[in-house]
This record gives sequence, structure tokens and C-alpha cells, in this order.
Amino acid sequence: MTHVKICGFRSAEPLLAAVDAGVDAVGLVFVPSARRCMTADEARAVLDEARASGRALPPIVGLFADQPVEEVRETVASVGLDAVQLCGSEGVEYASQLGVPVYKVISIDAETPVSAQMPRIMVLQQRHALAGHRIVLDTQVPGEYGGTGQQFDWDLAADFAGAFEMSLAGGLAPENVQEAVERVRPWGVDVSSGVETDGEKDPARVRAFVETVRGVDARRKKGGLARLLGRR
Repeated sequence: MTHVKICGFRSAEPLLAAVDAGVDAVGLVFVPSARRCMTADEARAVLDEARASGRALPPIVGLFADQPVEEVRETVASVGLDAVQLCGSEGVEYASQLGVPVYKVISIDAETPVSAQMPRIMVLQQRHALAGHRIVLDTQVPGEYGGTGQQFDWDLAADFAGAFEMSLAGGLAPENVQEAVERVRPWGVDVSSGVETDGEKDPARVRAFVETVRGVDARRKKGGLARLLGRR
């Protein structure tokens, strides 16, 4: 099953739509410069409302970028985060001080030749994977930390997905996630702006995104079973 993480929630209704659709993780943004940034108090209020619904929530991931370790640790404890996603230049040593599972974003510059980026990407991937961190490949946009809705080369992403487990981010939406999952075959997919309407999370788009990914998974499972039975 493809791991589905949706980030950037600011209210309980779309978050619960994601829970009902079967999302694997939910992301809340704590990067001060980000449009979807929340305070710890705001995040607790959203999660309290969501929990009051009686649903069992999936892991809650907090997104941070080059913030002091103590600030991140305090937010993790205050909000009750299950994991963090590091979107800046944080290294393995930094991540090791957080005490929770880590998703590490490795940015891909769509304007730079792949050959020039490959050594950096592979070194970062190896270091973080050996430390037990989940890798997220996302499009690099100057001054931004994800959620830009800009796509990078999926053929490049497919090459990486064949070499190591990674989540695909950048420009995903209900309209193209089927093609993305079929072409890239990533461990997971990560979306934010692609499930928004007028800058706000849209429950209908959230559900459509998750359902589309699950549809690809179901067809792949059925095809694999058919091939297995055909060899008997």
C-alpha cells in the first residue's frame, strides 16, 4: 500500500475527511514563514476537536525548517506530535536529538541538471536512510519549504524510487496522482496545495486524492495476484 501523507491542515473538518478516507499520516506546519503555519495552541485546538469526534487519528507529523532543536522538541511535547518532517538543511545529528521518527525532505532543483545534483541527493539519502529516517523528495523553490505545488521530473523520481524507499512530493493533486504512483512507484506520496481550493483544504479533494491512490493500490494488488495464480 502506498503511504499517503497530507500536510498543511488548519482546521478539523478536512483533517477528519482525510482520516475517514484512510490517510496514513497528517502534517501540521510549524515553519514561521509558511502560509499554513500554526502555533502550538492552534494545533492543539484542531487536534482536540478532531479527537472529540471519536475517530482514531493517524500519526501526526509536525513540519519544521532550520528551527532551534529545543523549539522543535518543545512543540513535539506540547502538541503531542508523533513524528517530525524536516524541510530545511538539517543533518543527521540534528535529527537525532528530536526523540521521534523523522521524515527528511531532500529538495530537487528543477532548473539544475540532474547529473549535478545526483551526488548531493545520494549522499543525503544514504545518511538519513541509515539513520532510519523516511526520505521525501520535493521540488526546490527559493524561499519556500514545500507546499508550492510545483512538480519535478517524475522519470528522475522513478529512478530514485527504484534505488530506495522515498515519498514523492511536489505538484501532486487528485488529477495526476494516479499517473504519479503508476510511473514512479514511490513508497509514499505527500501533498498539500494540491488538495486545496482557494488556498484552503477542500474535504472533497482530500477524499478524491486518497481514494485515487487506494484505487491504484487495489489494481496493482489484483494484477499481482493474477500473475501469481497464472504461474501455478
